[in-house]
Amino acid sequence: MTTRQLLDGTRLTEHWVTAPLDWSDPHGEQLQVFAREFIGPNAVAKGELHVESLPYLLFLQGGPGGRGSRPAKLSGWMADLAQDFRIIMLDQRGTGLSSRVDRHSLCARGTPEQQAAYLRNFRADSIVRDAEALREQLGIRSWTVFGQSYGGFCTLTYLSLAPHCMDRALITGGLPPLEGHPDRLYRRTYRRMARRNTEYFDRFPEDRERLDAVFDHLRRHRVQLPDTSPLTPMRLQLLGLELGGNTKADSLHYLLEEAFTGGRLSDVFLTEVGHRISFASNPMYALMHESIYGLPGEGPTDWSAERVLPEFPEFSTADESPLLTGEMIFRSHLELDPMLAPLSATAEALAAVDDWGPLYDLTQLAHNEVPVAACVYTDDVFVDRDLSWETAARVGQLSVYETAEFHHDGIHDDGPAILRELLRRTE
Repeated sequence: MTTRQLLDGTRLTEHWVTAPLDWSDPHGEQLQVFAREFIGPNAVAKGELHVESLPYLLFLQGGPGGRGSRPAKLSGWMADLAQDFRIIMLDQRGTGLSSRVDRHSLCARGTPEQQAAYLRNFRADSIVRDAEALREQLGIRSWTVFGQSYGGFCTLTYLSLAPHCMDRALITGGLPPLEGHPDRLYRRTYRRMARRNTEYFDRFPEDRERLDAVFDHLRRHRVQLPDTSPLTPMRLQLLGLELGGNTKADSLHYLLEEAFTGGRLSDVFLTEVGHRISFASNPMYALMHESIYGLPGEGPTDWSAERVLPEFPEFSTADESPLLTGEMIFRSHLELDPMLAPLSATAEALAAVDDWGPLYDLTQLAHNEVPVAACVYTDDVFVDRDLSWETAARVGQLSVYETAEFHHDGIHDDGPAILRELLRRTE
């Protein structure tokens, strides 16, 4: 255990715990799981007795495949809550310093089927059991669990598996479907993305013309990104991920206004697009995104977003003005990304899995006694509002705070206000 201090006075403590790759085989292959503890400068200044009295808050990051935040200086919700909590920032298994998964480590696992079998141990149930191993190692009786986006999915798994170890649960933009095939989700999120596209282009009508010009250019020319991979219309549509946020959407406007120089796509534009659509720093997101919706008895996910796409021709790249997509992963996204291409067959194997294990205990959730508060964003294009309410109705002691003021990443816009409201509801 190593303790350090940031320039702003925040105290950092590094924690490691050993966990089995497969929790059903505790004596088999082991992983190293990492977490970093943050204590705010104001709390540190009050002395050790005060620090020792602070309760713990476990933060579960979005994803799948998102590592814990690494701020150089506390700000936003972390600065606010680090005054009253010792924040445990977990690198979920396969991310950051927690036995990181990438094309090199996966390819060393053997065949695509063997790699897929390995990745089946990296879902929410394993993440929760890792967190429990860390809690026990640190001697913490119980803690608050805060899940953002996919972290909210993990939080409902936590409520299913170990509710007695939770003081309360806070969820932002992360109430998952508890039943059903992912096709149902994608049909809803395509519709929400279409409305979000309309909203964006109503605000920036010149961007519709600029984007159409880029699509037209890509149809007539072979364009390479700085990593030498081709920029295709379908890959360009991934810029729609920016529409999932408030200020991120506005940053798209600045990107598009620099798209062309001298009749060709500018290096500035291509460099930035390459950065925004690459999954090099988070390969698990592309590989495992649909697996987070894989539930018992529903069959394979089978590239759900790609299969549902023809039902929404406004997103077709054959259209003169195709819309931007959101959290929809297609085969070509992996095949054309140099960092993911070696794992394309692995993704196929995952898409074919037809016996996903359970992530949620519906009976336990219905009888839940842990105070839970969830922020639902009315216009969330990644986690559907209506399905979120459907889930909320099936979880005991869950209070919903709905707001249309923010999109999916609301905690980055006004996290302190959102979190304080959720804390109030769980007092």
